[in-house]
Amino acid sequence: MAHKVATPTQQARGELTNEQLNAIDRAVGGQVRMRRILLGLSQEAVSKVLGLTFQQLQKYEHGTNRISGSRLYQLSLILHCPVSYFFETVDVEGGAEAVQAAHEAAVEADEVPADLMKKRKTIELVRAFYAIEDEKQRTAALSLIKAVSTNR
Repeated sequence: MAHKVATPTQQARGELTNEQLNAIDRAVGGQVRMRRILLGLSQEAVSKVLGLTFQQLQKYEHGTNRISGSRLYQLSLILHCPVSYFFETVDVEGGAEAVQAAHEAAVEADEVPADLMKKRKTIELVRAFYAIEDEKQRTAALSLIKAVSTNR
């Protein structure tokens, strides 16, 4: 199946292909999910505040349904982050293939599993790390983790 590529005229006008739009929706939804989990919030709790079913929030988080600007604003208030946070992983130059290739290259370069930030233990570790208020203790904890790690 051939991928639709935006024509130079469409690109000049800032138009994106459906494939690029879908990649953005998945990236934004993934950021919503990651932030929600980092804060220790359930889908049920967030969806209740939004006046949605948890299934609708799931669709947002998976990029199945597009999140409106006003809904992103609500999510930024609930998740205590700027709206721009949700777009930090978005890179559509060249479309979804370029995003995937860049992700694979980064994973390969760092020798980190592709789904590392989606793993619950990673999120628990990050949450616990940032719960350490004293900067010296946080630095000591990081040093300890590096010392016992096989991949320094």
